[in-house]
Amino acid sequence: MMEGVVDTPMTAERESQYLRLIEAHDATVRRLVASVERDHGRRQDLGQDIWLALWQALPSFRGDCSERTFVLRIAHNRAVSHIQHWKRRATEPLEPDTPLPDRGASPERAAGDQQRQAHLQAAVAALPLGLKQAVVLMLEGLSHREIADVLGITENTVAVRLSRARATLTERLHPREVR
Repeated sequence: MMEGVVDTPMTAERESQYLRLIEAHDATVRRLVASVERDHGRRQDLGQDIWLALWQALPSFRGDCSERTFVLRIAHNRAVSHIQHWKRRATEPLEPDTPLPDRGASPERAAGDQQRQAHLQAAVAALPLGLKQAVVLMLEGLSHREIADVLGITENTVAVRLSRARATLTERLHPREVR
């Protein structure tokens, strides 16, 4: 074994817990990843990085918070590192993937839904990082307490960030008419 590398043995219990966490939280992690990365290849890399970090951190999970909070804290930390890495590289992201329309909807409704979704995604993506993180976690159904735990901030700060994000999104999505 290499010096400084900690080898954690794969046990059936650990593997089972890991697979259960992936199954339970994969969709949430994918949405979080999509909220911070537009490039398809980099989204895949970030997702794999998050799951690897979860595997490595799993032995340290003591149940002090919910499994969901534990997974999202890891995902959040990896996403922040990912953003910082690519910001230093100063590359231009590719266009976002086009969401698939609902096949059961009329073409007009599907186009309208797709356009509203694209506007909302663009507005959320344009938010400052702190506001964007709070909004994405709120949209995942986390409580203010859980968001605070994931982001390492107070519940009051979460409330302030969500209030600011809501005001910003409202202004961007429904600008006041010019008088």
